[in-house]
Amino acid sequence: MTTPQYLLEMEGISKSFPGVQALDNVTLNVRAGTVHALMGENGAGKSTLMKCLFGIYSPEAGEIRMNGEKLHLPDSKAALNSGISMIHQELHPVPYRNVMENIWLGRLPLRGIGPFRFVDGKKMFRDTEKLFKELDMDIKPDTITGKLSVSKIQSLEIAKAVSYNAKVIVMDEPTSSLTGNEVEHLFRIIEGLKRRGVAIIYISHKMEEILRISDEVTIMRDGKKIGTWEAKDLTTDLIISRMVGRDLTQRYPERSNIPGDVLLRVEDFTSPLAKSFRNVSFDLRQGEILGVGGLVGAQRTELIEALFGIRSVSSGQLTLRGKPIKIRRPIDAIRYKMALLTEERRVTGIFPVLSVLENTVVANQKKYEKPYFLLEDGKRREDTDSSIKRLSVKTPSMKTQIRYLSGGNQQKVLLARWLLTEPDILLLDEPTRGIDVGAKFEIYSIIADLAAQGKSIIMISSEMPELLGMSDRIMVMSEGSLTGIVDGRTATEEEIMRLAAQHTA
Repeated sequence: MTTPQYLLEMEGISKSFPGVQALDNVTLNVRAGTVHALMGENGAGKSTLMKCLFGIYSPEAGEIRMNGEKLHLPDSKAALNSGISMIHQELHPVPYRNVMENIWLGRLPLRGIGPFRFVDGKKMFRDTEKLFKELDMDIKPDTITGKLSVSKIQSLEIAKAVSYNAKVIVMDEPTSSLTGNEVEHLFRIIEGLKRRGVAIIYISHKMEEILRISDEVTIMRDGKKIGTWEAKDLTTDLIISRMVGRDLTQRYPERSNIPGDVLLRVEDFTSPLAKSFRNVSFDLRQGEILGVGGLVGAQRTELIEALFGIRSVSSGQLTLRGKPIKIRRPIDAIRYKMALLTEERRVTGIFPVLSVLENTVVANQKKYEKPYFLLEDGKRREDTDSSIKRLSVKTPSMKTQIRYLSGGNQQKVLLARWLLTEPDILLLDEPTRGIDVGAKFEIYSIIADLAAQGKSIIMISSEMPELLGMSDRIMVMSEGSLTGIVDGRTATEEEIMRLAAQHTA
């Protein structure tokens, strides 16, 4: 019997949701011991295809084969038992349990006889230590998972996927929360897995990663497969044009905003926590895009959340239009016409089971209140329809649950939500995280238009080209301290990285 050319074959896969044809006759063939990149804009169908592979969704047509044998995958357990594991884009650990329990969840080692069986904590600890040693990861097995940084939780999910001894591992945006060193570490792990004959299906919007580690690249668009190419024959421009169906000659929009007088002044902002931001002072001008750069742990998110009243400060002063103000809660920030787009849109942004309409108007409910606890539904629909058109949100209807929208369109709905509150200051935390190049340009255009209208924007970004392409000035943080503010038009990546890596303790 001849060995099949491909380890994994997905043939003729189709899947639809209410009003959306998510996959249309898609075929994907993956060889053993290779990295096969899966690329496309948000909404192209990449994650849906992988969820069909992992048993989360049941395809309406097509079949899946491993080593030539047809698989039946009614659920994720069946996928794991068939040698398929997956690292999801959105992290969902059990925060109040320790690391080793998260890794072996559903397969905890037991000791004892018959009904008198108990979890073997010592074996679980040893097995976890051994796994981390093999992967060269510095995480203590008995650490409570909720105390880990996002990047450590990402590493934990990678270790968990490897622990199943899978033949195929799907990695959906695995580096979205990793530092440069952690990304290099992941690539070393991937090389080791390839040597063991494991196939990696790698989803990422980071072109440089794809071109560096992939053997083959499959590109999807609008639920269809466009084609598969060897990575060595591709360039960034070729990938982008095949993803979006057109040449993207411009990555960032032309900006016409002219920063004016100081709108917001932040002086000596300090967190009550020992290892957080301290003595941070800066100005935000009218109509300015102020980028915020820094490495993981720089405390950028914590600072922005404190400005919005989510976190407390032990000292510091805020001045808005020359007058001192105090923001203790988010409702105070909203009253002062501030808005916050959070980093984790699925965790702290969207209400996944509610409609696009409900997600759009939720921050502005008082505007629609009528006597006897009723809501002015006509006005809510009117505002939602206007927002959908204004931001070009792709959705079957305003009644569609937001979880069925692509990441880029979910982000647009969140922007629409805050724009209905008519803010003067927008705090944007990683506004294009996990969004493809086409949707990124649309988000950038919205940000540029808002700045041109006189809105003031603070934008956190971990992508250096984004900071340089979109910011009037760039504020760089390291270890909770402000290490410098540079001109966005003349700054270089090296200059920003030098400030971001500056030791401040």
